[in-house]
Amino acid sequence: MFAPLQSSIIGRAQEKGIVNINLINLRDFGLGRYRQVDDTPYGGGAGMVLRADVMKAAVDSVRTQHSKVLLMDPIGVPFKQSKAQAFTTEQHLIFICGHYEGVDARVRDTLVDEIISIGDFVLTGGELPTMVIVDAIVRLIPEVLGNQESLAEESFNNGLLEAPVYTRPAEFMGREVPAVLLSGHHKKIEEFRAAEAVRMTKQHRPDLLKNT
Repeated sequence: MFAPLQSSIIGRAQEKGIVNINLINLRDFGLGRYRQVDDTPYGGGAGMVLRADVMKAAVDSVRTQHSKVLLMDPIGVPFKQSKAQAFTTEQHLIFICGHYEGVDARVRDTLVDEIISIGDFVLTGGELPTMVIVDAIVRLIPEVLGNQESLAEESFNNGLLEAPVYTRPAEFMGREVPAVLLSGHHKKIEEFRAAEAVRMTKQHRPDLLKNT
C-alpha cells in the first residue's frame, strides 16, 4: 500500500538520510491466536472498528518525547499548505490510519495530538491521506528538492494559485507563449506572473482571496 513512498522524490530523500519513514503493522500487536486488531461496534452496526488497546500498544512502541501523533479522520482540521510547512519543524510524526469503520473513539481522546482531514469525502482507510500528507511535508524539507526556489512560486505558498507555466514549443495548436516570457526582462516577467497568479485565483479559487 505504501510503495509510492519508496520511489521518486520521497524515496530519494530516504536514501539520502534526510527523512526516515517506518511502517508499523498493527497485526504485530494483535490479540490472540489470530492477532485480532478490530472488533464489532458496541450498539450494533455494520463494519469493524480498530481496537483502542491494540492501537495504544502500536503507538507506544514508537512514541518518544518528541512525537506528535496524527489521526487521519474526516472530522479533522482540513490539511493545507501552511500545515505541511508547520509539520516540517516536527522531529517525529506518528500517523494513525483508520480502516473501514475507523478507530475506537477513545483513540482520539487519549492517544492523538491532532486530527487531520484531506477533504470532505470518505475513503476505505487512512493510508492514502497519510501518503498525501507525507508527500506534501517531505518535499518542503530543505535539500529534498533539487531547486528550492521553485517552492516559493508554488500554489498556496502566498495564498494564491501558481501562475501558468509554459515550455517548448513556443506555439501549440494556435496558442502562443505570452511574449513577455520570451523577453528576457526579469522584472516584467515577475510582474506578469504575479498578475497571472491573481487572475488564476480569481477565476478558479476565488475563495482563497478571502484569506489574503
